[in-house]
Amino acid sequence: MKMHVLSGGRVRLKRSIYFPDADRADTIDVPVSCFLIRHKQGNVLFDSGCHPSVIDDAQARWGGLARVMTPIFSHDQGLIAQLESVGLGPDDIDVVVNSHLHPDHCGCNAFFKRATIVCHARELEAAKATNAAVMGYVAADWDHPMPFDAIEAQRDLYGDDRIVLIPLPGHTPGSIGALVNLDRAGSFLLASDSISLRANYDRNIMPRNTWSAEHLDRTFQEIRRIEAGGATIVCGHDEDQWRQLKKGNDAYA
Repeated sequence: MKMHVLSGGRVRLKRSIYFPDADRADTIDVPVSCFLIRHKQGNVLFDSGCHPSVIDDAQARWGGLARVMTPIFSHDQGLIAQLESVGLGPDDIDVVVNSHLHPDHCGCNAFFKRATIVCHARELEAAKATNAAVMGYVAADWDHPMPFDAIEAQRDLYGDDRIVLIPLPGHTPGSIGALVNLDRAGSFLLASDSISLRANYDRNIMPRNTWSAEHLDRTFQEIRRIEAGGATIVCGHDEDQWRQLKKGNDAYA
């Protein structure tokens, strides 16, 4: 089994989203990370990044959210081009796992028409709620004809302990991560926005875009338990970590 780290775009946000004491004028540019896992039973994509249309007109797709999160990437940094760079197209993907349904994590779902979409049942419920737009959900990015497999607890995706989906609520009600167990490179917890930036986790700082600080604190404790067991924690938007990760065809195995 191999795991490829792929770009799903890049966005600019207020630094105060992650560090509430920061000057409100300060901004931070962060990567949007996606992961292709080539399992013997199928190609699994963890998160699908930003829809390519936001490169030219973010407001048309994201509405008011575009004032908070500004795309700053080119088409070759988008997920579809990234997949092509490792020799795959959308129809080669069997499963798309969405860590949660914010548009920088499920934006390209529409391209994967042959795939089953996996997310947590509570996340799907939150995305359908009357206040969904206020909570950062964009229906155009997640509401598609492909079937949803909505999990309610931990799920060993193929029953062989290779890709284990773990509920990590806090950032959103149904955030999930993936514990990927590789033969040579070891274990990786794809934490997504449960830990957007490593500094939040290390310093126990709750970002302003946290749905529940109480749930996120418990998630931090669970991630610390997993890390103590030897797993490498991969954050959702950490620039320093992103620079150090192998990417594209240079896969982890």
